[in-house]
Amino acid sequence: MRVVRVERFGGPEVLTLAEVPEPVPDEGRSLIEVTAAGVNYADLLRAAGTYSGGVELPFVPGSEIVGHTRDGRRVAALTFGGGGYADRALVDADAVVEIPDAVADGPALALLVQGLTAWHLLRSSARLGSGESVVVNAAAGGVGTLAVQLAREFGASPVIAAASTVAKRNLAMELGADAAVDSDPDGYPERVRQANGGRPVDIVLDANGGPAFDAALDVLAPFGRLVTYGDASRQGRPPVDPAALAQRNLAVAGFWLRPAIGLPGAYHEPLGQLLSLTAKRHIRPVVGAEYPLAEARGAFADLAARRTTGKIVLKTGRS
Repeated sequence: MRVVRVERFGGPEVLTLAEVPEPVPDEGRSLIEVTAAGVNYADLLRAAGTYSGGVELPFVPGSEIVGHTRDGRRVAALTFGGGGYADRALVDADAVVEIPDAVADGPALALLVQGLTAWHLLRSSARLGSGESVVVNAAAGGVGTLAVQLAREFGASPVIAAASTVAKRNLAMELGADAAVDSDPDGYPERVRQANGGRPVDIVLDANGGPAFDAALDVLAPFGRLVTYGDASRQGRPPVDPAALAQRNLAVAGFWLRPAIGLPGAYHEPLGQLLSLTAKRHIRPVVGAEYPLAEARGAFADLAARRTTGKIVLKTGRS
């Protein structure tokens, strides 16, 4: 069978299409005939050798797959050990979730990492309450587009999208945001307050870090929550003064999906809800470009250059 393998660290050029023996299922793991795999920014970091926790060479990237079990069920699964860029993949049997017929491969892939992250940011970390105001930074990204829709679905009001370009802000509005503002940290608190009727906000979800982190803290209302889940700016997260938080009764939380989904009720239940919301068209995962498995280098190059929007999908060509 075919796999896309990384044998040395680097950029898209290190991805190599190879033929390897088919994996053999063992107790507790299922063999999936892969129809599509998701491409994430974390895959680029693993291939570059800069991912937190490190990666051993050689390896096959890919933590999200959809496909079919040997008994014909159409399923989605997460495999944090990699192996998704392949014609077939072994996954923990407990990670397999059946996909409704109304949900296509691309949207199903978008719900695995990005969808579960957005769900937990709002439900588990921010503890969103009905009627609370929410700001979603990087609102046109994979997590952001789903967080905007889920915040609306969970009763937030208003939902304010922050993004860097007019096109990205327009996308967020199309997905249900009540307002959209420029995400530039300079003037960000003033723009957000204006979008919220002159008031500070209850919740900010931030994947940018750096100056955006400080700007988000500035705009929080008493007992407001800032949830940080990334550092896209590569400028780091500024230190937080506990006394300053106490003076305004603020909370700062961090989120990482991998340890979260190991907790009871944190994987199957929210993923089932996300699939149901998608099947009923209450939310619309944004799917971008699709690439054949043999063109994984192109997918990496486009993602690294930020030429993509929505979920990037590798198709095996199998049905």
